[in-house]
Formats: sequence, structure tokens, C-alpha cells
Amino acid sequence: MAKKKLTDTQKKKNLLKAIPAPNLPYEPRDPKRYSPNIGLIACGGITEWHLRAYKAAGYNVVALCDLILERAEKRREQFYPNADVYTDYRHILDRDDIDVVDIATHPPERLPLIRDSLLAGKHVLSQKPFVLDLATGEKLIDLARKQKVKFAVNQNGRWAPHFSYIRNAISAGLVGQIQGAHLSVHWDHNWVKGTQFDTVRHVILYDFAIHWFDILTCFMGGKMANRVYASFTHAPEQRAKEALLGQALIEYDHAQATLAFDANTLFGPQDRVYIAGTKGTLTAYSTAGSPMEVKLYTKKGLATPKLNGKWFPDGFHGTMGELLRAIEENREPYNSAENNLKSLALCFAAIKAAETHQSQIPGKVRKLTA
Repeated sequence: MAKKKLTDTQKKKNLLKAIPAPNLPYEPRDPKRYSPNIGLIACGGITEWHLRAYKAAGYNVVALCDLILERAEKRREQFYPNADVYTDYRHILDRDDIDVVDIATHPPERLPLIRDSLLAGKHVLSQKPFVLDLATGEKLIDLARKQKVKFAVNQNGRWAPHFSYIRNAISAGLVGQIQGAHLSVHWDHNWVKGTQFDTVRHVILYDFAIHWFDILTCFMGGKMANRVYASFTHAPEQRAKEALLGQALIEYDHAQATLAFDANTLFGPQDRVYIAGTKGTLTAYSTAGSPMEVKLYTKKGLATPKLNGKWFPDGFHGTMGELLRAIEENREPYNSAENNLKSLALCFAAIKAAETHQSQIPGKVRKLTA
């Protein structure tokens, strides 16, 4: 007997039929046996999340360094009371018992610290973005290879629960080939007023959106974009000095992507992800600070995974955990500096496009232009 053909209504119902969510390895993972001593260089505001994650994971932080001694002492008091504190990072590099350093300074001060750490034979986790030009990044990567150490970047958004689940679903082939990737964030970023961040010309497209350029590159499997268009402007009545509105339109072979950032949204904040593939669709949505809800639509039905954790601090757990596992397994970390160069290439091209009002080719723009 011939199979009965499904009506369009039945097909739509099947698409919305609840099915179990695939079990994917989206949570941070720790090394099995490797437990090195870690030194933290710079103890500014963001390092509270570094150390909170490391403490919860049971990592051994034995030294803290900051030019302002009180900052290092504060972090020691908060998280690692037995750690040594220094104002000169070379004291950390001189210690044979420290194998891994986490460098959390701002970009201008970061370059010599990374170079000296690699030369000292330390494995390095660098704060993002790790360099301001691609050529310098390539030289540091070559140096890490010569020194036979691992060099990773703290692109912690890769282990934000919703981003991590989505990238694992994509890499598992659950939605087929990506044809559309659209990410937007609408929130209030005026907190930067009066801080060092409000002196960064592209505080949105560069300092903030590097996470989104990076996760988009992950979603696209490292595929290099053909070209990117971008713009930025001040929002009406914004309090921060630098522009709080930014967007990018990105072209790939047989795919397109958009990034939109409205950082002067005072009411009804939202965060959205929409990934359209040839075999399925992934979405994530949050409003007013609620957890991101991920949905996976395929011909089998609708899966809604219940995700554990939060971007802060789990993203920081993920970056360091992946570096430690890579050292233990003698392989390149997923968040390696070399891997991150493609994300920087996309970001730098977008910023030049925003400055020139002309499309740019990622990889041809070799440095941050503003």
C-alpha cells in the first residue's frame, strides 16, 4: 500500500514536535591528570572572573602580579590566600615551578609580556584580542612553535553555554551547511563612561564585538569571508563618549551573515542568534537578562536543550581548561592564537570598512586601523 502523503499542515506540526535535545559536549572540560602551577599577570576588574573560574575548577594559581600591588593583594585575599604577589612580571617568568601564565593586561602593554613569557618557556593564555596586527600575531605564533609551548587566547565566548552548544551542534552536522548566520545584541553599554574603555574609538566593533566576530568564525568552520561591510555611529542622547551603534554585513561563498549592536538600548534589552542551515535551524534568545534559550529545528522536530552554566564565569573556565587539556594531550588548543587570527582578520576588516565606508576583504587588512 502506498504511503500517505503528509499535508503541509502535518509537516508544520512535525517541525514543532518536541524531541529530545542532542547531548553535546558544550561544557568546559578539565585535563585528566595535568595540574600545573599558574601565574596571573595583571589583576584588573575582569580577572575576578578568571580567578573565580579557576578556583571553582581547582586550578593551582600560585602567583599574582600587578603594577599596583594592592590589586594583586586584593585578588590573593579573594581567591588564593597562599599565592605570592609581585609588581614585576619577570618574577613570575623566573620561577621554574610555574608552567602556565595568564596575561590579562590591555593590548598596548600585552605584546612584550607575551613575547617574554614565550621566551621563558611558559605556556600562555592571552586576553583578547591578543594583537593589534596580524603580522605581529604570526611572529608570536612562530615563536611559540620554536619554544615548543602552547599559545591560546581567552576568547571566552566560545564556552558561553549557548554559543558552545550551537557551535558543537554545527560541527556535529546537525543543521547541515550554514547559509545564514545573524547575531544581534541590544543593551546598555554606557557603563564605559569615564573608564579607559571610553577612550577606545571602536569600543563596540573592536573591544566588545570581537567575541561575536570570533564566534561567527567558529560557526562558519573557520571559512574566510569574501568581504565585509560595516558602519558605526553615535546613538542619540548616549552618555558614553565613543559611538555605541555598530553593525557588519559579511559575505561568504553561498552564505551571508549579519552582526548588529545597539549599545544604547535603555529598555527591553535583547540578545539573539539565528543560524539557518540546509538541514536545520538553530536559534538562541534572551531578554532582560534572562538565560539564553536555545532551540534546534530539524525535520525530526524541535529540540530545546536545558543548558547549565553562564558565560561568566564558565567561559573563562573553558579557555583555560582547553589550554591545559591541549598541553596534556600535546595538541593545539581549540582557542589557539593561530585559530584566532581568522577572527581578528574579520574584525580588522570590519573596522576599516566602517572607517572608509567601503567593503573590505578579511586578511588584506593587516592591522587595526583606528
